[in-house]
Amino acid sequence: MSHISQIVDFDDPVYDPFMEDALVFGDLINPYQIISDLRQQGQVVKGDYRLACGIYPDITMGDRQHYMVLGYDAVAEVFAKPDLYSNYAYSFNLGISFGQSISVMDAPDHTRYRRIFQKAFLPGAVAKWGETIVDPAVSALMDRFIHQGHADLVQDFTLYYPFHIIYRQLNLPERDVAIFHKLAIAQTATAIDPSHGMEASRKLGDYFASMIAARRADPGDDLVSTLVQTEVDGEYLPEDVLISFFRQLINAAGDTTYRGTSVLLTALLQNPEQLDAVRVDRALIGPAIEEALRWDGPVLAATRYAKNAVTLCGVDIPAGSILDVLSGSANRDPARFSDPDRYDIFRDRTGVKHLAFAAGPHVCLGQHLARVEMTRALNAILDKLPDLRLDTDKPAPEIRGTMMRVPKHLFVCFDH
Repeated sequence: MSHISQIVDFDDPVYDPFMEDALVFGDLINPYQIISDLRQQGQVVKGDYRLACGIYPDITMGDRQHYMVLGYDAVAEVFAKPDLYSNYAYSFNLGISFGQSISVMDAPDHTRYRRIFQKAFLPGAVAKWGETIVDPAVSALMDRFIHQGHADLVQDFTLYYPFHIIYRQLNLPERDVAIFHKLAIAQTATAIDPSHGMEASRKLGDYFASMIAARRADPGDDLVSTLVQTEVDGEYLPEDVLISFFRQLINAAGDTTYRGTSVLLTALLQNPEQLDAVRVDRALIGPAIEEALRWDGPVLAATRYAKNAVTLCGVDIPAGSILDVLSGSANRDPARFSDPDRYDIFRDRTGVKHLAFAAGPHVCLGQHLARVEMTRALNAILDKLPDLRLDTDKPAPEIRGTMMRVPKHLFVCFDH
């Protein structure tokens, strides 16, 4: 494999982006009560979701007007109509860090480039990663605590396993892993800390440019080599779009999967009769995952931009407004889900889908991989940790967050 330039740490190497998580994403235990109160005012309500929940505003948005989209039908409509509700909204914050990511694009650029990326993330390709990449990463982490009889499943396992999968996908040199993770996470702090976010973006951009050049010269079987060689109708991905994708990968794929898996395990452990049912019948793993994504998905709010003046559910929205599109509210809309605050893997899902991965043209590109990772992680836990249960001698798990959700700890016991 050709030489890749070593990654460069922050100018201030003691800067810790992980400490800013609560400032960026909030720390509420139950934002759903606030969301429910707002939703009772209507499907669309004027105001900034971050401010409504008492966290710092996104300074990159300036003084633009905000509207919260709360009802299931309204959220689905916004996701389905990117011609009216544009992903240009992300150019103000994520675009500063990630650059020309497909997340900030609208058609026709989004359509053109997404179909190229999509070739690498088709279910068949993702299924192969399950055996070759996901399983080894899961096993390596579990081997560290499997003989102890107790663990913190967040700090010992879920916090790391999706990122270790990404490192393997990229064939990342071991020397670069720690700094790479720091830089990648710091990009999401742009909304409150633009200087560190932009520094991280610049250094990751240089690093990925070197990696792309090396893999073009000497390709392997990693994701970088795959994407630099992938084409549709003779068109390849431009380097700036590739770099932006890789900048975003650890956050879009790693961070959300870590949060989603942590919530899934918390929900099952807090409902031991449902955990027992899954343990006996592994066909229930799929419904357990889908219900966790609905009940407390890792991302509560997406962002869109009103390209023109528009009326949504009877509310007039001026051109240039920001829409806080609350999939977390849609997924607990009692008009679509009975007893929506209850986690229930046996829930009847006929005719209605959760919106945790969004919907429409911008539906999450990595949703198939996320499901594979969560499925294989849960199977491994059920196989290797007999009689898994909450450790009642330790604090109970608390799922926290306003924009993104996760428990910081999940203390468990098991037979060994």
